[in-house]
Amino acid sequence: MQLVTELDHGGSMFKDADEQLETILRGTVDVVTKEEFIKKLARSVKENKPLRIKLGLDPTAPDIHIGNAIPIHKLRAFQSLGHTAILIIGDYTATVGDPSGVNKTRPMITYEKVLENAKTYLTQASKILDLNKTEVVYNSQWFKKMTFHDVIQLTSKMTVARMMERDDFTKRYHTGIPISVHEFIYPLMQGYDSVMVKSDVELGGTDQLFSLLVGRDLQKDAGMEPQIALTTALLEGIDGNKKMSKSLGNYIGITESPQEIFGKAMSIQDDLMGKYFELATDLSTDEIKQLIDPIRTHPRTAKVTLARAIVRRYHGDKEAEASAAEFDRIFKEHALPDKIPDIVLSPDELKDGKIWIAQLIVLCGFATTNSEARRLIQQGGVSVNSEIIDCPTLNVEIKSGMILKVGKRRFARIVLP
Repeated sequence: MQLVTELDHGGSMFKDADEQLETILRGTVDVVTKEEFIKKLARSVKENKPLRIKLGLDPTAPDIHIGNAIPIHKLRAFQSLGHTAILIIGDYTATVGDPSGVNKTRPMITYEKVLENAKTYLTQASKILDLNKTEVVYNSQWFKKMTFHDVIQLTSKMTVARMMERDDFTKRYHTGIPISVHEFIYPLMQGYDSVMVKSDVELGGTDQLFSLLVGRDLQKDAGMEPQIALTTALLEGIDGNKKMSKSLGNYIGITESPQEIFGKAMSIQDDLMGKYFELATDLSTDEIKQLIDPIRTHPRTAKVTLARAIVRRYHGDKEAEASAAEFDRIFKEHALPDKIPDIVLSPDELKDGKIWIAQLIVLCGFATTNSEARRLIQQGGVSVNSEIIDCPTLNVEIKSGMILKVGKRRFARIVLP
């Protein structure tokens, strides 16, 4: 997406507001308010001045998946249109825990763990954003300077009645699920970020609308023009049930291998393909309409196109084509992948040349605990040299070069020193 020349719009470097809206509104749900937003865009074009677009990320986990990458791509869309992208790393808000969309208090994590997770965030975000043109800010820059008096002043900006307008708080209150006082502080902290960076627009998922509106309130109180609250749709996980989440294991990570991304995408439910096409690929609206029409495109062909498009977004054309070819080799021709990692077992890990199958699965990194490995075996997802293992107590005789397969896409070659 390229900026138009200054001659195209009477000296402005920006496309006109209507053209920008067509790009910006794809995949959006809420725009509060649309009328204000159009005025901001029009003024931006007239004054040849970029809008300040804010997105906050809390590094509560080390990885970003394609679901929480959706607003990052929206930030990139604004950036490509010439606006200023502001990425807030919520190193202080992350220690509180975002109560959005949860039915219980999130466990608080240490500041040290937050900083450890944050190390990978910018590297991952750089797969989407041009970080050389992005304002990257840690909100500890202002929160760690606040006194207790300052905190009291901030909390005075919000009433309990207003806070209880939030659906997830109301549901928890009526069902007797505890709400900690520190959870009330989170939307105030997020809103205060908007005051500090003077944002014109804030992005977030639909579950964050309340916090985005708090930002508007705090900006008004500070005598500023309120930001536009713009939300993007939430993406269901590959299981088709709950919101994509690493803790639920139903996610596609943006740093996963092309083969893993492709294989996971091929398991997406047919009725969710349209949503994935819109939110997780760069395909045009016309292309998507043709692909999700079962009369014009067979569902499996559409799904292969979807998987290829998701891989392409994060790994490029070459890897997209290679992962599609490897998927066919494994699932159509029942061949092995081109690259299988070697796992070297030491003699100390064997007893009479054998090893417990659950322990082998853990040593290969396909499960974190023996209990998880047992479940994989009981589900029929484990084989050795193409022979299904159905006994979770089996001791396997190890021969160098044998192939362990767990699930549909994970392989390891067992090697003896």
